[in-house]
Amino acid sequence: MKLVKNLTVAAALLISAIGLANGTTTDFGKKVVAKYEVEKNLVKVNLDPVFVKKGQKIMMNLLNVSKGKVLLKVYDSEDRLIFDEAIDGDIVVEKAFNFEKAFKDEYTIVVVDKFGTYKETMVVR
Repeated sequence: MKLVKNLTVAAALLISAIGLANGTTTDFGKKVVAKYEVEKNLVKVNLDPVFVKKGQKIMMNLLNVSKGKVLLKVYDSEDRLIFDEAIDGDIVVEKAFNFEKAFKDEYTIVVVDKFGTYKETMVVR
C-alpha cells in the first residue's frame, strides 16, 4: 500500500514538472519563454543571394528553398538587356559573371525569385 502511495505521488510530481517545463513561467516578475521556443528562434536562414566580386568577375550564389523559377538578368547603364537566363527547380543557383572583356560601362545584375528582386552593380573601367 505504501508503494502505491509513493508511486502516485511521484507520478503527480512528474506530470506537473512536465507541464511547467513546457509552459511559460514567471521569474522575478518577468515573463520567460519556454526553452524549446527559444531554440526554435535561434536558426535563421538568409535567403538573399550572395554576390562576391573578384576583380572584374562577380560570383552569385542563391539558396532557392522553394525550388521555383529564378530569373537572372544583366543590364547596361542604358537599361539594355545584355544577359537573360531562367533557372527552374534547382535548390542551389550559382552563376559567375565575367566582365573582363566587357565595354566600359556600369552593369546591373538582377536576380528575381519568389521572395524578391535583388540587384548588384559592376563598373567596368
